[in-house]
Amino acid sequence: MSDAAPGKRASRLSLWLIIALTVAPVAASYFIFYFWPPERTVNHGELIEPRPLPDPPLATAGGAPFRLSQLKGKWVLVSVDGGRCEAACERKLLYMRQLRLTQGKNMDRVERLWLVSDEVPPRGAAALAEEGTRVARAGAELVKAFPAPNSSSDHLYLVDPLGNLMMRFPRDPDPRLMIKDLARLLKASQVG
Repeated sequence: MSDAAPGKRASRLSLWLIIALTVAPVAASYFIFYFWPPERTVNHGELIEPRPLPDPPLATAGGAPFRLSQLKGKWVLVSVDGGRCEAACERKLLYMRQLRLTQGKNMDRVERLWLVSDEVPPRGAAALAEEGTRVARAGAELVKAFPAPNSSSDHLYLVDPLGNLMMRFPRDPDPRLMIKDLARLLKASQVG
């Protein structure tokens, strides 16, 4: 009988050791998450609560009818700017072009759209259309759908393949980090 007691004790000790080794990583992860939360997110762009964009009838720079719903099924980089397109606007259009090109085999999943927010004829619209950037005149209702602390023309926006506005890049973004954000989204997404 004395030989059985040490064997029972050893098996109980082994059981408690297995339970402790199983529970310890989970407990440690909760402790670290709640007492030392991550200082920053991985993404460069600011995630926006996904919201469907309105789909009013628009017109391209050439006057042809256009709707945002025509771009469903694609990731869409959007710039909202006036027709004069000053230096900041030109830089955003260049970023959109380069951002799309850097996606390699996935670049066909990305569209570019310049929404002209005023009545000024868009400068360079013909050249942009040739290279694949869509240019359309946006009404006030559509411009208001793009949230911004100051002005929607301060940012580049990203619309998901379902037509939801979901990300806003900062005023002076780091193009390398924008490339990583878009590549990460394209890799993770089964849509578009």
